[in-house]
Amino acid sequence: MTSLLCITIISLSLVASPYSQVTSSPSPAAVKVFADLGDNVTLPCRLLSQDPLSFGSLGIRVKWTKVADDEALNENVLLSMGFHKKTYGSFEDRVFLQEHDSEDASIVITDVSMEDMGKYRCEIINGVEDTNQEITLEVQAGLTDGVVFPFAAPGFGRYNLNFSDAVQACAEQNAVVASRDQLFEAWKAGLDWCNAGWLSDSTVQYPITKPREPCGGTNNGPGLRSYGRRDKQNRYDVFCYASALKGRFYWLVQPDRLTFEEAMQACFDDGAEIAKVGHIYAAWKLEGYDRCDAGWLADGSVRYPISRPRKNCSPTEAAVRLHGYPDKMQKSYGVYCFKAEQ
Repeated sequence: MTSLLCITIISLSLVASPYSQVTSSPSPAAVKVFADLGDNVTLPCRLLSQDPLSFGSLGIRVKWTKVADDEALNENVLLSMGFHKKTYGSFEDRVFLQEHDSEDASIVITDVSMEDMGKYRCEIINGVEDTNQEITLEVQAGLTDGVVFPFAAPGFGRYNLNFSDAVQACAEQNAVVASRDQLFEAWKAGLDWCNAGWLSDSTVQYPITKPREPCGGTNNGPGLRSYGRRDKQNRYDVFCYASALKGRFYWLVQPDRLTFEEAMQACFDDGAEIAKVGHIYAAWKLEGYDRCDAGWLADGSVRYPISRPRKNCSPTEAAVRLHGYPDKMQKSYGVYCFKAEQ
């Protein structure tokens, strides 16, 4: 569950004697930091100077960069030069230098999102001694106040996601790849699914509450069936984990049925966005949302959430029902929207 992020810190132009020498401190071992979705997190970075006065007495320029696999796609995060500080893009007004002391170049990321996961590189250059540090941020969802749901590549049937695709697919649905513990808790709560999916530790597993021949056979008891850790280029489905909603999930009342494009526009016109799969599962599981109307979601699927099973509306169990991936020009469905908290 790793996308790459990076942090870089660059120096001011300093006037130095022709005989002065800039040295580099050895990079410390990489640090891994964990944060729960929505929390604040500190990514540590300090000048590794032998002279405790050097950092405070010489001005520095600090630049943090979010680094992609392709360096050409790097994104500026924060630039600090003396009293002047600027944040960029999705990090604007959300990232701050901690500045506990004159050698502290740590940053604080507030309201951590799934897109913040990855590796950060911190480079400090003060004209006397340079420091490079690497930090990996892992964003995790807790075992409570969330819901695990299976997800397959939209429109392609089962087993079409390698591990990287799986991470991206969950993120696009307002979720993260579930951990084994989260899947285990979901299994204890009754989740039964016969398609194998990626978990965050790159193992592939699936939960069975009712043993049957096509799903590991009847000789094995209920539990998690595991294929073990797999090559990340292999293709399976994925189990995603969505946390409690920070906003409102709702059915948008419209006079007519909508195409997919019309559905997206209708939510936008209502000051919202078309809901994602993670939204509908969180609303169903955590809020008891119930509606027997099939509606478009952001992945192009049509689904409806049933918390109270009844005739013609998932009569045997509470579930989020998948109606399929119809032609997006078809005007046969309504739409579910999501409006984030302001």
